[in-house]
Amino acid sequence: MSKAFSPRDLSDDALELIAARFRTLGEPNRLKLLTQLEAGPKSVSELMEATGLMQANVSRHLQTLTDAGLLARERRGSAVIYSIADPSIFELCRQVCGGIQKRLQQQANVFHA
Repeated sequence: MSKAFSPRDLSDDALELIAARFRTLGEPNRLKLLTQLEAGPKSVSELMEATGLMQANVSRHLQTLTDAGLLARERRGSAVIYSIADPSIFELCRQVCGGIQKRLQQQANVFHA
């Protein structure tokens, strides 16, 4: 039987890795790119069209997400195709969105009371 995970048991190095993951996700354009890739693999040009971001900006953010292990990259002819390498990232996003939604609802209830 394995021991339950507890954040209190994490080393400073582990905490730094976790903080780095959150820093990676702390940029709205990266979240926009991840959202587009949730529907399936896409090229840089497809991501540019879908997000309205410029090529240099898309490429820079894709590199950061790839370096963080969130995306995979595959060359198909002259195109580079990006896909989600760590689908668990969407569960984290759903949890964060749910928490934000709950907080906003609580704040709205204050005004309706």
